[in-house]
Amino acid sequence: MCGIAGLISHQREKENGSRIKKAMVLQNDRGNGLGAGYAAYGIFPVYKDHHAFHVMADSSFALKEVSQFLNEHFWVAHTEEMTIWDKVITDHPLFMRYFLQPKLREDDVNPDDFVIDKVMHINTSINGAFVCSSGKNMGVFKGVGTPKDIYEFFRLDEYQGYCWVGHNRFPTNTPGWWGGAHPFNLLGCSIVHNGEISSYGINQRYLESNGYICTLQTDTEVVAYLLDILIRRHGLSIMDAITVLAPPYWASTKRYSDRKEQDRITAMKVIYEAAMLNGPFAILAGFDNGLFSITDNTKLRPMTVGTTTDYSYFASEVSALYEMEQDFTQVVTPRAGQPVIIQYQNEA
Repeated sequence: MCGIAGLISHQREKENGSRIKKAMVLQNDRGNGLGAGYAAYGIFPVYKDHHAFHVMADSSFALKEVSQFLNEHFWVAHTEEMTIWDKVITDHPLFMRYFLQPKLREDDVNPDDFVIDKVMHINTSINGAFVCSSGKNMGVFKGVGTPKDIYEFFRLDEYQGYCWVGHNRFPTNTPGWWGGAHPFNLLGCSIVHNGEISSYGINQRYLESNGYICTLQTDTEVVAYLLDILIRRHGLSIMDAITVLAPPYWASTKRYSDRKEQDRITAMKVIYEAAMLNGPFAILAGFDNGLFSITDNTKLRPMTVGTTTDYSYFASEVSALYEMEQDFTQVVTPRAGQPVIIQYQNEA
């Protein structure tokens, strides 16, 4: 049921979120008012080299604990209350934004692992506080409400980004709450998902054996962490990571005429069996270098893609594409299991 939309400027041209809002409002019936959210890239050029932590908290006491912890482990360049319009949603958590650089010790060989460790600590050890965004020059804005509510609550007309991702949630097996809304983020990767990850238990155990802790009470959280371990930590290409998450069926693999490709897929399936996703799903992932979509190999959840010379657009419904753009050079519905990967054509 969930609604998905995304747009990306190939040349990193910036705009506010008005077009992504239109695509999400059109898909309002794909949610039930219990969760919506957006991710935007390129929105903090002044602090583009700092991690932008978006923290939601149940109380000022929890925020005080977070601030103390962050000051202990990071150089804090700037702290600000996130600008909201609380006449739209009156019952909401507190939101703070921190621009950070890690205070690394000699034994902290990887700054990204350092940042993830601190995110996991806040989410598990500071009662009532969650880091919902931790990347550079990007931010996640999410909560309980409709796509229109959440867009207006966070005043997203006031941000300028070159990539936007939106989600409208229809929770089924997990609760609807502020932290459980999509997108799910870790460092520069932000995930929106339509469907159900029935392999959640196996995926969670695999992740926790590698130091990740799932705390946000929804199956989609594992996808963000799996992409981090596969691409950033293990050095897989996006295509190889997609093969891990949504591999062809064994019968299909055996029919490949290219023996090297058959061996590659077989190796991915054997080595990363516990990371494979089961269930009906369509996933849209924003990352530092672009945007990509994947679906399960039966395509039980929809995904459509439209392109122009300068932009690419993704949505659960074709009609949502036409809310973002009218003049496409191509509109396609990818085959089951076929990824669409868009990367920027210039450096940030």
